[in-house]
Amino acid sequence: MNWIELINVVQLNDIKEKSFAKTQIIYKHSTTCSISRMVEARLNNSKENIDADFYYLDLLTHRDVSTAIAEMFGVQHESPQILVIKNGVCTYHESHTAIQIFEIAEQV
Repeated sequence: MNWIELINVVQLNDIKEKSFAKTQIIYKHSTTCSISRMVEARLNNSKENIDADFYYLDLLTHRDVSTAIAEMFGVQHESPQILVIKNGVCTYHESHTAIQIFEIAEQV
């Protein structure tokens, strides 16, 4: 997985704009959560070839960005959480152990 680090709120506008040309995926990760570590490993070890940009948010370090994501895309904050962004809106989101790479691939 080639992650793009998500570290500031300004990037969210870029993600939204880019989503009109290519699917954007945001993974919200808690570095202190064992479920989050398990999901991250599952994503990193996947052999799926998904044509999307993948963003990684350390939500403990960048809580302001996590809050802005919830507000911008109308999705309640959870952790870990995956969001699929297409045409400026969140078309799919899931959290915890329900995050499955094959479901993400189906959404793209």
